[in-house]
Amino acid sequence: MSVFSPSPTRPLGSISGLLQVASLLGLVLLLLKAAQLYLCRLWLLKALQEFPLPPSHWIFGHKREFQKDQELQQLMKWVEKFPCACPHWLWGSKVFILVNDPDYMKVIMGRSDPEANDAYRFLAPWIGYGLLLLNGEMWFQHQQMLTPAFHYNILKPYVELMADSVRVMLDKWEKLITQNSFLEVYEHISLMTLDTIMKCAFSHQGSIQLDRNSHSHIQGIEYLNNLVFSRVRNAFYQNDIIHRLTPDGRLTHPACQLAHQHTDQVIRLRKASLQGGELDKIRKKRHLDFLDILLCAKMENGSSLSNEDLRAKVDVFMFEGHDTTASGISWILYALAVHSKHQQRCRDEIQSLLGDAASIIWNHLDQMPYTTMCIKEALGLYPPVPSISRMLSKPITFPDGCSLPKGIRVFLSIYALHHNPTVWPNPENCTGKHFATNKLKVAVALALLCFELSPEPTKVPYPVAGVLLKSRNGIHLLLKKLL
Repeated sequence: MSVFSPSPTRPLGSISGLLQVASLLGLVLLLLKAAQLYLCRLWLLKALQEFPLPPSHWIFGHKREFQKDQELQQLMKWVEKFPCACPHWLWGSKVFILVNDPDYMKVIMGRSDPEANDAYRFLAPWIGYGLLLLNGEMWFQHQQMLTPAFHYNILKPYVELMADSVRVMLDKWEKLITQNSFLEVYEHISLMTLDTIMKCAFSHQGSIQLDRNSHSHIQGIEYLNNLVFSRVRNAFYQNDIIHRLTPDGRLTHPACQLAHQHTDQVIRLRKASLQGGELDKIRKKRHLDFLDILLCAKMENGSSLSNEDLRAKVDVFMFEGHDTTASGISWILYALAVHSKHQQRCRDEIQSLLGDAASIIWNHLDQMPYTTMCIKEALGLYPPVPSISRMLSKPITFPDGCSLPKGIRVFLSIYALHHNPTVWPNPENCTGKHFATNKLKVAVALALLCFELSPEPTKVPYPVAGVLLKSRNGIHLLLKKLL
């Protein structure tokens, strides 16, 4: 009688067979994906054939030309060769049309194409899905809800709050220049704009500029800006799972948490101040500030906004209302420091307007035409948001007859437009809205009344593209106190 004993090699053989099947399946999927990318690239090449194409690598695209911190310099070279538009290959089958021409931009901006969310979505862990990342009907609903926060009757008293924040910053500058006349101004301006937004939109009491914890928040926002832009530029960081495993991915979560802690505290403090019937009193007011509108808002089903929705809207406004205007004010002051004749003409206009008045008020803002022109000129040369992107929702034809099909990403370079030599032969000499503009005017006017500005010749700002236009080496100015 023979006893049957199973061979120990059978399980190993089964595992080996499964591995072979898995390997074969993986290879088939890889080949299918490669074929998909190849066909996609062929379609894109055909779709973009009407546009002049700078030489590119079939895998790395134009990455070698656009090295880190060199994007704007390379962009200017392309603008001279391709003044209207040209394809910019990021890698493989990832490409967008770089638009530098005002007539091209006018056609695109006259449509309702959505933002190219494949890039903007990287901001979601930080600022959530607020106005910046919404499209279509949801964007329209949220925009309607928040529009009352920027009514003229709301904005008028903000001018005094803005002026108070600017004066705190200028007092700090006056103390600092006794030690060193050259000062890096961007961080000071960033704290001032954060202080302003906290007072105006979130009913904050006290001064953010005098709070040491605010410095860490500013640095955290700067860090997040760099992390987001680094991810946009890296092909391997596009996948969320892979990105989380990278050093940048592991740093992103705690950086977002730091930003969210600040936002949550703002919301929590305002909610606490509205206890005991105060919220009902606020609802009866004709005009509410930004955060109070959100706290009083009701969704279509009658429920209040969730904590997540509240945070997303506050995060977006905190970012766009503070960091963007900080960039704008810094570059404006630098431009005026470089052009001393125009700086003095602005100062004369402001002094003539204010006379013996203690400070700037709402009615002054529309009575400084030359200063306003210089502000617009500086924002053209140094746009705080250097570019925006759109995904074409339908075919488009440009004034010169060139066309693009649906599904193409277009990249509108505001920086390139204002430095386009075919539009501005000499761009150095060409010439949010109300809330941001008012903040710019108040800050510039009061700074010019207190200081004469000159550039630091050994530390010329080096503009670099990112989520916002920043200077790689900061913005250093020589400040001379005016008597």
